[in-house]
Formats: sequence, C-alpha cells, structure tokens
Amino acid sequence: MEARELKALLTLMRDYGLVELEIEDKKGKVRLVRGGAPAPSGAAEVQMAPAVRAEAPGPAKIAIKRAAENGARAAQAPPALADNQRMVTSPMVGTFYRAASPDADPFVEENDSVRKGQILCIIEAMKMMNEIEAEAGGRIVKVLCENGQPVEYGQPLMVLEVG
Repeated sequence: MEARELKALLTLMRDYGLVELEIEDKKGKVRLVRGGAPAPSGAAEVQMAPAVRAEAPGPAKIAIKRAAENGARAAQAPPALADNQRMVTSPMVGTFYRAASPDADPFVEENDSVRKGQILCIIEAMKMMNEIEAEAGGRIVKVLCENGQPVEYGQPLMVLEVG
C-alpha cells in the first residue's frame, strides 16, 4: 500500500474518531490501530500484510462505513454541564465496568454521594484493572456508560456534581 493511501485511511480514522480500522480484499489485508491518546498528526501503529488497493471492493467499503457509523455513535456530544458539575472521563482506551466483579454491587449509582478518592468504576486495559477515582467529593448525577462497554480516551463516563 502506498503512503498516500495510508494517509487517506488515517485521515478517515481521525475524522470519524475510529480507534481501529481493518480492510481486507483479494490482494491482502491492512489493519490500522491508533494508540491511547489521539495523536494530533494522525500517527498510528500500522500492521500490514500484502498490498491493498485504496479503492476496496464492496465488503470492505461496507466495513469502513459501519466502523465510521459506530465511531460517530461513540463520539456523541457529552451532556451540557452546570457550573457545579464536572465530567468524569476515561483516562485510557479500554472496557468500562461499574463493579469489581459481575456479581458485585456497582461502585456507585446515580444520586450517590461520593468523597474525593472514592472508586467510581474500573477501566480494563490490556488485562489490567484500572480504578477510576473521584477527583472531588460530590454526587453522581448521571452514569453515561453501560457495564462492559468499550470506551475511548477522553470519553465521558459520569457527571459529578461537586460540593
């Protein structure tokens, strides 16, 4: 695959907020994966098999379109915040969990009071469980993610009302 074709795919990924893009046709396969924080230049890790045409046939175009639609849904605008509210965002790419185990109670529910440093949720990344703590004391107004949902860097997880 030529450099201009890779740049076009990287631009597509950046424009639609995609973390991963894989295209396969008769000639080969290319898989692009963006790292944790979105790179301003659109840089990405590239794993490449034999050359792939930029004008991929039908199934690959459909896969790109679906991936773009999924990325657009994941990048929905966060809710508007009042002056005393803060957004709790994901510090990494991973999987969002509300509880320590499937049979355990969630760390927090909507309208629960929390103190600074209290565990709000877990983000699993690369088989590591990362506890996300409250940066301030307050009340959980809204939980924005579903249990087991994949999340991206900077994605809103919860709305915290401080004070």
